[in-house]
Amino acid sequence: MARTHNRTAGTFLTLEGTEGSGKSTQAARLAQALRAEGHAVLLTREPGGTPAAEQLRAVLLQTDSESLAAETEAFVILAARRQHVDHVIAPALRQGAIVICDRFVDSTLAYQGYARGLNLKTLRTMNAWATGGLTPDLTLLFDLPVATGLRRRQRDAAGQNRLDRETTRFHQRVRSGFLELARKEPRRIKPVNAARTPDRIADDVRTLVFDWLEQHRPHNGWRR
Repeated sequence: MARTHNRTAGTFLTLEGTEGSGKSTQAARLAQALRAEGHAVLLTREPGGTPAAEQLRAVLLQTDSESLAAETEAFVILAARRQHVDHVIAPALRQGAIVICDRFVDSTLAYQGYARGLNLKTLRTMNAWATGGLTPDLTLLFDLPVATGLRRRQRDAAGQNRLDRETTRFHQRVRSGFLELARKEPRRIKPVNAARTPDRIADDVRTLVFDWLEQHRPHNGWRR
């Protein structure tokens, strides 16, 4: 049985979105802004974050591999997530850090659940088991039209992965899944218009996160 992780000392922020939404760029900019204000920050990603988890990421994303069943995708992601939480995320949270994670459980629900058709209740149960019940404090959902995101990804031909080559309909289901999750959890998941310039997006991200910290971490000496 997975251990329940005590992470009351730190703050867990996740960034979600479809392909080409720019969330990885914004994660790095957010980490830089928080460090400039004196916060201890861990920036990490999923799938990945540990040597073993990065190897599992390669299995998921390589373009020349055999086709993977939706269930296989889910199992590999959950295995990588277990390693990531146990070895990286939970220890950092216990030490009081702000952890910024590029993708987490919501991506599994959107991609393997809404888009691949796996049972959402089952996925939620398996994710709770894999994470020891760990959930994000705040999630930023970078939303933009699917066609825009795919055009951005196509500019980086060398960086194309297996998911980039899925059908437009698949990516539309992913986006719809993310938006449905946001509607169901509006207190945690905050949509961000990702169709704008990186600077404008970064300004919104900074405001959302800094305001959240002011409201939820008044003890930490935060100043804007």
